[in-house]
Amino acid sequence: MSGNTITQSVTPGANTAAALVNATVVGANPAVDPAARQTLAQSRAARELGLKRGEFDLAVRLGRIRTVPDEGGGGRRVARAEIDRVMSEDGFPDGLKKRVKAVGTSEGAALMDVTAARFTKFARLGFVVPVKFYLNRYRAVVWLYPAEELRQFAEAEENAPLLNGRTPEGLRDQLDAGLDLRARNWRGRHVGFLLRQTEDPWARAAAVASLLDPAQVAEIVADPYERAYMNRFDPERTTHGAPDSPAAHVAARIMTAEDPDEISWLRSDLANTLQEARAHRRAPRPTPKPRTPVVSRERPRLIEERLRLVEGRRQPGDEQQRTEVRQAIHEPERPRRLLGWLRRRNP
Repeated sequence: MSGNTITQSVTPGANTAAALVNATVVGANPAVDPAARQTLAQSRAARELGLKRGEFDLAVRLGRIRTVPDEGGGGRRVARAEIDRVMSEDGFPDGLKKRVKAVGTSEGAALMDVTAARFTKFARLGFVVPVKFYLNRYRAVVWLYPAEELRQFAEAEENAPLLNGRTPEGLRDQLDAGLDLRARNWRGRHVGFLLRQTEDPWARAAAVASLLDPAQVAEIVADPYERAYMNRFDPERTTHGAPDSPAAHVAARIMTAEDPDEISWLRSDLANTLQEARAHRRAPRPTPKPRTPVVSRERPRLIEERLRLVEGRRQPGDEQQRTEVRQAIHEPERPRRLLGWLRRRNP
């Protein structure tokens, strides 16, 4: 995960944040038309836009469709105003479907007019970045790429030597050394998407932590109460096979940072985000129970003995004090004070 990749992924978050703020302001104004405040479930929004659910999810991931938090605490929703905006764009709906189409290696190579082997080299070198992956029935990883980005890459004049000529020697050396940035670049794009979906510091910390091994997270977030609180915001993960199945283990490896510099970057980002989260609000902790002083079994007996000595030296006004002493003998918070009083009365 290079710094450039993350920067490109996170930058659109400013627009998303502004959209969320605007939506909040509109929702708070009773004079605004109620239709402007209406939000739709994502499945309903996909139907109104004429998209399959997979196409809609990809449109959200690529920032083509903006979502807002559900005020009721459910999943994210789509504002009616956002639906109207998308439908008013030129070329809708075909243009939208074209922009959110994802293709595999063979179709991607055909779009760029190169061989599948050359396309795979581009992907391994990081020239094209996958947006999605799945495991086929042989548990092989199938990467999907935005078709629009592939067309833009192929149309750029500066990329013509890569498309038509020999691969430069330096790049060939990297490929021979086993370089493969597909998983890492997917993680960079994925964390950028997660960060755009929230402004809550704890949720942002959970998004970064989701790409680290739990042992790495435990080193950064040493407080178990903070870890438990952060885990409440753990982003939903797409399942790949049954838990603990071979397919699930393959997917888990893809979703976990493995390069030392990538891990270092994520650890640093998690530490910084955690500081922001602590300043925003503290992680809840259980209310400590009041401590009950431990009373020695010998202490009531000593008090009784002292009290008998006092009885032998009865003085006016002592009756009420003796009554108080008898009532307080077994109260755990008072024996020390009573013994002091008795010692003073009978040195």
